[in-house]
Amino acid sequence: MQLTNYTDYSLRTLLYVGSLSPDERAQVKDIAGAYQISLNHLQKIAYDLGKQGLLKTTRGKNGGVALAVQPESINIGALVRSLEDFGIVECFTNKDNCLISCSCKLKSVLHQAKSAFISVLDQYTLADLLENKNELYELFKEGQTK
Repeated sequence: MQLTNYTDYSLRTLLYVGSLSPDERAQVKDIAGAYQISLNHLQKIAYDLGKQGLLKTTRGKNGGVALAVQPESINIGALVRSLEDFGIVECFTNKDNCLISCSCKLKSVLHQAKSAFISVLDQYTLADLLENKNELYELFKEGQTK
């Protein structure tokens, strides 16, 4: 299984913001700089995470982004499901024109693999990924100065 960059960057954004103290806000440009990823792309991600109710976004001079909910309430599996299209192969979609669909066992095997992948992610929340948040915070700050 491979996640899209969009999902990867969404998870990274939540890790960055989650590593901050509750009264801090992150600038999207700082997150982009720490990870060396496109600011424009990250702005869209922050906006979408805000629409999902995961980030609070504040405009203006003292604005930025912060977690809108407790890290314990952000389930990684649910987040990945909301961001990813798991139509891994044609037979997972409504556009199934495969000649062997009615007899093929591959669809079942791939469905099991996808379910196992998501099942593992369902066992974790953002809080689990932030158990070393002080270490992450230091690494993010270090990344901004490079």
